[in-house]
Amino acid sequence: MNKALKNILERNSHRNLADPIPSKDEMEQVYQAALRAPDHAWVRPSSFIQVSGEGLEKLSDIFVEVAEESFENLTDDILEKYKNAPFRAPLIVILVSTKKDHPKVPRIEQIISTGTAGQNIMLALNALGYGAIWRTGRFAFNEKISEKLGLSNKQTVIGYIYIGTPKGKKKSLPKMNTDDYISVWG
Repeated sequence: MNKALKNILERNSHRNLADPIPSKDEMEQVYQAALRAPDHAWVRPSSFIQVSGEGLEKLSDIFVEVAEESFENLTDDILEKYKNAPFRAPLIVILVSTKKDHPKVPRIEQIISTGTAGQNIMLALNALGYGAIWRTGRFAFNEKISEKLGLSNKQTVIGYIYIGTPKGKKKSLPKMNTDDYISVWG
């Protein structure tokens, strides 16, 4: 089987991630892959915030602040979960989509472009032997998060890619019957 196709077919989300993380040179390759995502009219809506080390503490503080300011029925357990969320992996890449004014490229297409950049990140990491999981939840598509991260009002966090070396048992991939998902015309 072709190596590129094998990488796609074997990509999996990993919940348990630890050190080591990709090197600076490896992350350069990952970001180059991200920037090869489909991008109508080259509007370049995608950017990334790389978070590790002390940055995880900062992100934890932001999650807690936003939760306390914005969420109702916040229990101590839920607040603790939000506080600990960034520490589920040693590296996080925050996917940011920036709205660009273009007569032929609507906002939703720009968000999808950033989403495909995220998929390319995950595929590149998998090819390099690292694990990742994409998370969204209440801290994605959240104006307060964007504000606390210093983003403009045209920028939106669409997700968080948690990155590291997979630990524990690899989850099995289900066999998919493509006939359940495809209609053929002609």
